[in-house]
Amino acid sequence: MSGTEAPRRSYSPSPRPSYTVPTAITRAGVTRHLWGDEESGVVADLIYASTEAIHALVFILPPGGAFRHSEEYRTVFGADEVLHVLSGTMEIANPETGEVQLVPRGGSVFFGPDTWHHAFARGEEPLRVLEFLAPPPASGSTGAYARTRPYLEHSVYTRDPDRGGEDTLHVLRDADLAWRRDRGVLSAILAETPRLSVSTMEIRPGEASEWQNHGGDELLYVLDGRLWLRAQHEDATYVFELDAEDACLLPAGSDHEYRNYGAVTARTLVGIAPNASA
Repeated sequence: MSGTEAPRRSYSPSPRPSYTVPTAITRAGVTRHLWGDEESGVVADLIYASTEAIHALVFILPPGGAFRHSEEYRTVFGADEVLHVLSGTMEIANPETGEVQLVPRGGSVFFGPDTWHHAFARGEEPLRVLEFLAPPPASGSTGAYARTRPYLEHSVYTRDPDRGGEDTLHVLRDADLAWRRDRGVLSAILAETPRLSVSTMEIRPGEASEWQNHGGDELLYVLDGRLWLRAQHEDATYVFELDAEDACLLPAGSDHEYRNYGAVTARTLVGIAPNASA
C-alpha cells in the first residue's frame, strides 16, 4: 500500500465560537481545531470562546512536541496573553531575543504585544495550556496582525548576556501570587492590563461569592472541583453546574455569583476583557 503525501496547508483563521448570553461550554462540547504546518508544528486547540472582546482556549502538545513559526503561521500577535499550564511542563521561548523560561504545572506566563513565542513540551507528559488573549482574533490581532510584522528568519534560544534587556516572558508561580479575600472568596490576580485581567479564584465547600458584574466579557474555567454558577442577563436567569475542564462565558453586563455545593474546593481561572466598543 502506497502512502499519500499530506497536502500543503495555507493559513486559515481558527473558529470563533461567540455567545450573546451566559453559556456553559463543556469539555466534551468545546470547539476543536488543528493549526500549523510541518515547519511550525501542528497544535491541537480546544477553543472555549472567541468573542469581540476575549479569546480563550486550551492548546495541547504531545510529549516532546513543540510549536515554532512558519511563513504561514507566525506566532507574534498584537495582544496581551496569559498562558497557564494545566499539565506537563512548558518550555517557552522568545526566539527573537533568545529568552527561555520553564513553566511547571500550575504556573503561568504573561507577555504583551509583539512578543515572538515558541513552546515545547518537556518530559514524558502531554502539555496542556490554558490561554487567554485580548484583544481577540476578531479585532485582527492574530494572523492578520502577524503578517504586518517583519518576518523572523532565524530563531535563537540562547540569550546574549552582552545584549542585556528586560525579560519579555513573565513567569508567575503560586509563591508569586498576592492572595486576598474578594467578593466573599479567595482570589489572586495573575495579570492585569487595560485590555486583559486574569485571576485565580477558590470557592471552598459551602462558600458563595457575592453578586458581581464586570464591564467586559468574562470566561471562567474550572481547574478542579465542581462549581454552581447563577447569572442574570437582561431579563433571563441562567444556572449552570460546571465540572473540571468546563467553562462559562458571561457576556459584559451579566450579574452573576458562584456557589460550591461539593465536598472539595473549586479552583478556577477567570479572564475578563473590556468590550471592543468600550
